[in-house]
Amino acid sequence: MRTPFWLPVLLGFLTAVGPVSTDMYLPAFPAIEAALGVPEGSAQITLATWFAGLAVGQVTQGTLSDRFGRRGPPVVGTLVYTAASAGCALAPDLLSLSIWRAVAAFGGSASMVIPRAVVRDLADGHAAARLMARLILVMGAAPILAPTLGGLMLARTGWQAIFWAATAYGAVCCVLVWLLLPDTLPRTARVRLGAAGVLARFGVIVRERGFITHALMGGAGMFGMFAYISGSPPVYIQMFGLSPAEYGMIFGLCAAGYVTAAQLNSPLLSRIGTGRILNAASACYLVAALALCGVAFGRVTVLPAVVVPIFCALACMGLILPNAAVGALSRHAPHAGSASALMGTLQFILGASSSVLAGWLTDGTPRGIAALMLAGAVGAVIANALRPRVSPPSP
Repeated sequence: MRTPFWLPVLLGFLTAVGPVSTDMYLPAFPAIEAALGVPEGSAQITLATWFAGLAVGQVTQGTLSDRFGRRGPPVVGTLVYTAASAGCALAPDLLSLSIWRAVAAFGGSASMVIPRAVVRDLADGHAAARLMARLILVMGAAPILAPTLGGLMLARTGWQAIFWAATAYGAVCCVLVWLLLPDTLPRTARVRLGAAGVLARFGVIVRERGFITHALMGGAGMFGMFAYISGSPPVYIQMFGLSPAEYGMIFGLCAAGYVTAAQLNSPLLSRIGTGRILNAASACYLVAALALCGVAFGRVTVLPAVVVPIFCALACMGLILPNAAVGALSRHAPHAGSASALMGTLQFILGASSSVLAGWLTDGTPRGIAALMLAGAVGAVIANALRPRVSPPSP
């Protein structure tokens, strides 16, 4: 199927549900805690339930997309996300907010897992990596703009407005999917399996070395990224005294490093290849995490000293994540939705655990973020060392 020029824009817009829902309300953590009368750091529970909902939702949505195609599940998923985001805006307490966040994640996960399957339906190898980079270019605007927009809405209207904006975003996504998203999985290629068949397929996918090593490598990157996402509000807002708007600007600057690196991926692929990119990016990720640990545990309290290694680490993730995703899905064209779902579930389980750990380790300093990002970097280096160096042919 020939790829329409606008399709990466649509897929990126859909995938941005994740960063929009995650990043836009980060500056509101202190305001949410004050409004709901809960202790400092409690708002991070809502982030953990969001990541947990994504982990459960992705494995479900991917399997459904292999059975019912690439259009139906995201239509229903975006409807669920839209309704649950409205529930978040109306939540009277932290428990209700946490539950609605989990429901929103379950629905929104369709917009995150299915675009990757669409990419695998249309392309493989370098072509898939280039298409993924174009998708990230569009999706990447969300983590750059979302915290700033969230900070502005928080200053002018209150934290509930952030979730009303997410509600509107979900409604727009639903309409776009209904009107524009092509179904890239032919009816003849759809697989109808019972529960036992689905579990057997998952077993085949997980036992494939290329899948598990690439998925774990991407998961290690996500572990470090979500440690930063969850742990950054106390550091930037409380330790350095930044306003929510200033926090959004710093967060967006670091996110720009991720997006820029992802766009450099395509020209680098043709020059040095995927393997060398993953080798270099994982090594640089480790160096950046070690530098951040030196700053954090050395009690350096200069803002640029914290921001620079985080910027570099996120830039490395901009190279690791798209190439790891393509490597994980490359051998699983007949069931790309299930493979994408397993990969996303694994990665967001790691992200959810990192988010919880960041909440426990929050002490108003960057030490918790630094330690968790270092753990993620070590995991990425190990997974990179274990991944197969020669790609077998796709089945």
